[in-house]
Amino acid sequence: MTTPGTRFGKKCILAVDDAAFILSRITDALEKRYDVVTVNSGARALRYLKKRKPNLILLDIRMPVRDGFEILSEIRAMEDRADIPIIMLTAVEDKQSIMKGIELGVRDYILKPFAPDDLLKRVQRVLEHRGSDRG
Repeated sequence: MTTPGTRFGKKCILAVDDAAFILSRITDALEKRYDVVTVNSGARALRYLKKRKPNLILLDIRMPVRDGFEILSEIRAMEDRADIPIIMLTAVEDKQSIMKGIELGVRDYILKPFAPDDLLKRVQRVLEHRGSDRG
């Protein structure tokens, strides 16, 4: 039997980025261990979240229409989704953006371009920490 947020017994990662090649790299890095769902906009991420609850979200900041911080704020306002751990995966590296992410409760901040093994390790660390939170 699978637990909420899992399909096929794997934990689910929702990756949100407007660049298809980044979504492909994320999938390549994580698909052996996780069920990776990719969407190319914040609006699609919010639609997905109305139906399903992933175990973790990877979220870009710079996206057209609504940026990652706007989407993050909306996720944090969702009653049954506010507790989902979020990792910002972005090319934005200014201190103000990093601090804003921390204020909004992101669990990690990974800069692009990322190393696939680093991404996997950081995702594992956040998910393991989440499991110990429930302990």
